[in-house]
Amino acid sequence: MSDDLKLTAAEWHRQQAVDLFNFTWTLIDKPDRSPDEENLMIHAAHASRYHWGVVGTVVNAVRGDWQIAHVYTILAQPQAAARYAQCCLDQCLANHIGDFDLAYAYEGMARAHACAGQTAEAQKYYRLAEQAGDQIAEEDDRQQFQKDLAAGLWFDRITDT
Repeated sequence: MSDDLKLTAAEWHRQQAVDLFNFTWTLIDKPDRSPDEENLMIHAAHASRYHWGVVGTVVNAVRGDWQIAHVYTILAQPQAAARYAQCCLDQCLANHIGDFDLAYAYEGMARAHACAGQTAEAQKYYRLAEQAGDQIAEEDDRQQFQKDLAAGLWFDRITDT
């Protein structure tokens, strides 16, 4: 008998959410994705977010929306990136979610606007991300966030003005 048959529905959804979230990261980190893998990355991120919507918390939803925005930014799809980055930020603000979730929400907005070539908006959200990042309580989380914020080709596009 498989382990899946021993899980409750909630446990199954939670496991799917986690597995799909992690699988999405393997595709994000893959240097040479094929077009099929890019589509798979989109589907996996959305599927993870769906399962978190069934059994997760608002924080899980925030992180799922952030991951979707991140995927679309990587794939240079600024409208979709902005939509999910905005969902992530809106949920943080409406639910008083701070710390690294808020910092990453602002980072997602900065990246989405940079992806769209909207330099002024990207710079605005980048500054908000920096400020929120400085407030991250855990030193390791703060350092990881600062490293992530500085990473990527988009950084040059919004900081050399």
